[in-house]
Amino acid sequence: MALTFREALARLEDRRVKATRPLIPPQILQEDLPLTLAAAQTVIEGRRAAENILKSNDDRLIVVVGPCSVHNIESALEYAKLLRAYAEEAKDDLHIVMRVYFEKPRTTVGWTGKGSSTTPT
Repeated sequence: MALTFREALARLEDRRVKATRPLIPPQILQEDLPLTLAAAQTVIEGRRAAENILKSNDDRLIVVVGPCSVHNIESALEYAKLLRAYAEEAKDDLHIVMRVYFEKPRTTVGWTGKGSSTTPT
């Protein structure tokens, strides 16, 4: 039995997705959550430190740590505060960078993370 184009599309749709929501455009996020000078300086200093380590101008190690994915913002902020305190203690030997990811990049079935635009059934 030959399918129409519409019937074929209907069979290709992900039947496990209950709903989709549009993602917030970056420009809207930048307007709602403007970058502070302190945050900008933190990023600039962190990048400069990483570049110096990679160019062997700094003998510290870069350590990238963090959860597989952030599903609870409060827990992630608490983790960041604890990590910041340790990073300050270890700053002579280590340049610690917190990895933050709102999706689960290797997950193909089930919940794919807070950044996902789909809600699985």
